[in-house]
Amino acid sequence: QAPARASRSLRRGVPAMDAAIVDAERECAKRRRISESTEIATLAVHGGDQHDPGHGAIFPPITTATSFVQENLGEHGRFCYSRCANPTRHAFETALAALEGGTFCTATASGMAATGLALELLEHGAHVIVMAGVYGGTHRLFEKVRRQSMGLKVEYLDLNHVDRVCERIRADTGMIWVETPTNPRLDLVDIPRLVAAVSRAEAARQAPVGGGRAPPKILICADNTFATAWNQQPLKLGVDIVMLSTSKYIGGHSDMTGGALVTADAAIAERLNLLKSAVGAIASPFEAYLALRGLKTLDVRMERQCANALRVAEFLEQHPGIEEVCYPGLPSSRHHQLCKRQMRTGGAVVTVRLKSGPAGDDMAAMTRFFSRLRYWVLAESLGGVESMINHSATMSHGSMTKEERAEVGIFDTTLRLSVGVEDAADLIRDLEHALAP
Repeated sequence: QAPARASRSLRRGVPAMDAAIVDAERECAKRRRISESTEIATLAVHGGDQHDPGHGAIFPPITTATSFVQENLGEHGRFCYSRCANPTRHAFETALAALEGGTFCTATASGMAATGLALELLEHGAHVIVMAGVYGGTHRLFEKVRRQSMGLKVEYLDLNHVDRVCERIRADTGMIWVETPTNPRLDLVDIPRLVAAVSRAEAARQAPVGGGRAPPKILICADNTFATAWNQQPLKLGVDIVMLSTSKYIGGHSDMTGGALVTADAAIAERLNLLKSAVGAIASPFEAYLALRGLKTLDVRMERQCANALRVAEFLEQHPGIEEVCYPGLPSSRHHQLCKRQMRTGGAVVTVRLKSGPAGDDMAAMTRFFSRLRYWVLAESLGGVESMINHSATMSHGSMTKEERAEVGIFDTTLRLSVGVEDAADLIRDLEHALAP
């Protein structure tokens, strides 16, 4: 038995008798180094557990294995089955958790898979308060899926009206869903103010009449897709869970689909760890590899894209063909002061509403506008290095009725601009040409 056991250890790269020495040396080396940085630029490159124990690869390899060899009954290592845990996904999850200021992350197959997994934390029939004007796909999941499958009672409110939010909190309220900035109008939520108000309301609410269990903890989950940790860290502002569509700025190159949930709460982490294995909506090793590769350049990409976005917003604000510009980085924005307190910049997305033409044929005007663009591309999604324009009424919010869209300020002339890393002057010149009479 002993030679076989040693042989298995050698295949993993470290003889069994030397493993303790290697571990001890690694711990000593850690103690000789400076303490871990909290700077986003450094964490994006070095955060989490990205070491390769097999060969010391500078970047974690793609481990496609479904299963992992166990020493004997009850003697498995860190990994046993890739639905539950995988080395490549682990490297990405720990890196993203460090970036967001969390202690646990689970990477999912998409942003919507992450949203769906977060809802699995709720009891059937729970009451959920949602930020008004959220992403159309989130609205669709709540309204057309989880109202039926989970009996969720969903209510949409402006979460900045904290007194109203607290009035609507009930004994069965299980979650408050925050999206800041919102998609596409870029409304912000004052996270610390909301968290403080909900905490007070939660402490005051009563158990159901006639006894029974105490009301469940109200989970506050923040969609941080548009901002990323580069602009704000909601966990450090008091929320319980951060949700991200990693397809966007984390991946950053429009070549992968993924999502993630991050938390710093041990109880929530334990529950999510169970749910992610039970539900199975996990990121594949290759998607995790692409997301981690993209994460490495998040700091430099966001710095360039957000700076470009401000210049684009300033240009559009002065253009006679624009009815409205939504960008919290502009001094004219009603969210500007909150943006300065809570975010590093106004972000890399600018949303505009074009003026309707004299004939009133908005869709024809849209077709003409898009046909004249050279560098900006008409496409779903956002967050890539290339500049993209989304026609909100037919793309991101196409699942909503025209009346529902109008209620949240989305019209046929509403455009969401995801600003890329190109030269800002070229992007502005392209828009100026497309907007010309």
